[in-house]
Amino acid sequence: MSSHDIFIGETIGTAILILLGGGVCAAVTLKRSKARGAGWLAITFGWGFAVLTGAYISAPLSGAHLNPAVTLGLAIEGGTKWSDVPVYLGGQILGAMIGAVLVWLAYYGQFHAHLTDPEIVGETKGKSVEARENAAGPVLGVFSTGPEIRNMVQNLVTEIIATFVLVLAILTQGLNGDGKGLGVIGVLITALVVVGIGLSIGGPTGYAINPVRDLGPRIVHSLLPLPNKGGSDWSYAWIPVVGPLIGGAIAGGIYNIAFA
Repeated sequence: MSSHDIFIGETIGTAILILLGGGVCAAVTLKRSKARGAGWLAITFGWGFAVLTGAYISAPLSGAHLNPAVTLGLAIEGGTKWSDVPVYLGGQILGAMIGAVLVWLAYYGQFHAHLTDPEIVGETKGKSVEARENAAGPVLGVFSTGPEIRNMVQNLVTEIIATFVLVLAILTQGLNGDGKGLGVIGVLITALVVVGIGLSIGGPTGYAINPVRDLGPRIVHSLLPLPNKGGSDWSYAWIPVVGPLIGGAIAGGIYNIAFA
């Protein structure tokens, strides 16, 4: 795989991942959406199908990492060259931001209806500027994750554990013949693992398990001209970046010790 193929594959695949994953969050969250209130099952399966679609599209070009934690785990395991890691990361963060913008465009009318609704806008009234900026806004959950109980140690550990499961499953069951990315059956296995993680360990933090899945859309949330959108919760933003990277690194190390 050339650097060009890796970058294009990761950009397109991650954009599709975030479009469909963020899209299901928008569908469940926003007023005037036909799927509003569909619940956690819809979100977990929606993200699983998002992984399935993005990975199948990008696998022929880049091996379908779509996640810096996966790239890091594969680099530690030896399937990915360290010199290719920055190319993967560049494509992933760009794709994540593109995907988030596409969610905004697809649900443009629903965002407007939601954020101009007196019931929704009233949630941010009466708070200080600092409190509004540090709190999760009324649509931030469409773009990025947030904890149900804000305990930084627990939140970090949850993301480490969940990402460890994901990356170890990929390393043991999901790789293609040359070990550089996901194979045909591996994509399906990985998508099902993502659903399983969401159902089992997703409750505390919303299971980012992917640094760019959270960071890219959070940046877009902070930049989009959305009225009454609330803050982007930057005080929490490091958890879904650092936690998955630690989890992916541990998975790569455990794989080399136990399976290689």
